[in-house]
This record gives sequence, C-alpha cells and structure tokens, in this order.
Amino acid sequence: MGWKQQDIAVALGVTKGAVSQWLKRAREGGIDALRHCKPPGAPCRLTPEQRVQLPQLLAQGAQSFGFQGDLWTLPRVAEVISWEFGVTYHPSQVSRILKTCGWSRQKPLRRATQQDETAIQLWKEERWPLLKKRP
Repeated sequence: MGWKQQDIAVALGVTKGAVSQWLKRAREGGIDALRHCKPPGAPCRLTPEQRVQLPQLLAQGAQSFGFQGDLWTLPRVAEVISWEFGVTYHPSQVSRILKTCGWSRQKPLRRATQQDETAIQLWKEERWPLLKKRP
C-alpha cells in the first residue's frame, strides 16, 4: 500500500526492526510465514515407552521406592525418573511430564480421622453465633 516501515511501526506500536523482520519473512515465505508459531522448546528426554511406564511405576506407591508416606511429590517423582530411566529433571518440569501421562495434581485433604461432622455442624449453628461479634 506504499507505507513506509517507520509509519507501519508507529501505527502498530512496534519497533522498526519488528516491521523489517515481518516484511522479510513475508517476502521469503509468503503470508503463511507471518503466522505465529509456538516455540518448540527442548525435546522430551524420556522416550514414549518410558512415558508409558511412568504411571505404572507411580501406581506402585511412593513407599515401594523407599519414601515415607504414600504421597507423590514432584521432587519424589523426579528422583524416581532419575533412578529408573537415568534422566534428570528439575521438579518444576515434572508436572508437565505427569500431565502428558494423564496424571493430575491432587492434594490430599488434611482432616483428622476422629473428627465428628455432626458435632462440628452443631457448633457452627449454635455456639459460633453466640461467640461472633455483632455490629
């Protein structure tokens, strides 16, 4: 349309360098080259077979791998991946791997086993209104 690169940059609120890159990509690859592509990132170091094995290993429980308690945490899963497959991951990346395996993050409810639900409900209905400050 005859616009100068500087005018395009001002109109779109971007730098002249960005406009220059866009024009170069359009000249070399056409309109499709301008579409946004998600950056690929690093490839997964676990093979597809290992990713299939991981949920089966975790189903054995954390205690079977020598951990106290049967709760899986990201650092624990990272250790199991390292022990079993020889691949190290930072615990922050383990959740992404578990998500691709179909595992969801679940936090166990912390509730006393001896708690009495009816007593709690009675306390909320009868005792709490008496203790609560009134305007």
